[in-house]
Amino acid sequence: MKKRLVFLLSATFSSIVALAQGNGVAAIEKANSEIQSYIEPITTLFYVICAVVGFIGAVKVYGKWSSGSPDTTRTAASWFGSCVFAVIAVTAIRAFFLGS
Repeated sequence: MKKRLVFLLSATFSSIVALAQGNGVAAIEKANSEIQSYIEPITTLFYVICAVVGFIGAVKVYGKWSSGSPDTTRTAASWFGSCVFAVIAVTAIRAFFLGS
């Protein structure tokens, strides 16, 4: 009697787990496809933001350069470095979510 009860409980548990896995896999695949559909527009948006920030940085560096400020090189390097970092970060995040 105990063996039958254990077998019945294990069979019930196994079928519940199998059904839950099927729904879970479908949900994960749906979420994955939705995230992948958002990556392209978000990547484009961040590239545009990087371009705007780069333009603002170029204007600030030009302003310092034309006024003869002694720290123009440092300012240019910091703006350029931040723009390069932003582009690399966006590209890395895109590669992480798309996989290839």
